[in-house]
Amino acid sequence: MPLPASQPRTQVHTRRVEYRGFQRDDGLWDIEGELLDTKPHAVEIRGEGTWAPGQPIHHMLIRVTIDDTMVIRDIAACMEAHPHAPCPDAIPPMPGLIGETLGKGWRRTIERHLGGTVGCTHLRELLFNLATAAFQTRAGSFAPSPEGRPPRHLGQCHAWAFDGPVVQKVYPMFFNWQPKAPTS
Repeated sequence: MPLPASQPRTQVHTRRVEYRGFQRDDGLWDIEGELLDTKPHAVEIRGEGTWAPGQPIHHMLIRVTIDDTMVIRDIAACMEAHPHAPCPDAIPPMPGLIGETLGKGWRRTIERHLGGTVGCTHLRELLFNLATAAFQTRAGSFAPSPEGRPPRHLGQCHAWAFDGPVVQKVYPMFFNWQPKAPTS
């Protein structure tokens, strides 16, 4: 269903974000994210430069290598276009994420390692959603755990509600599932 018709307007900015997932020959997984910001008009940032219409102001790429348990084994980032000379200085702290897990608390993990002036807002934005792309890339993410727990995506969105028709149809063994109360 399309969006309703808009009011008359003029486009002033375009941000394109794309993720690609790859299974490597060595059994690991590469998840790549790319962010591209452009304007349909010339832009001048005083003391920094001028960008022609359509010329990238931001063009940033990240590759995160994970294993089957979603643990980061390697990370690489580059800035093909950036508006300020110090921007690439936000890349060296990125390997601090090696050993971390893409999963619950991922945004807090990113903030802990790359938050504030340590990192780059745009690279953090790419990383936030990279976990979802990793999950979509790994077919095993949709399988129940060996301990019989439901796949991680169940109970995380309206369509995947434990008491909903999709779970009843696709994962009947977890229909109306409730987590066990912790024992003390």
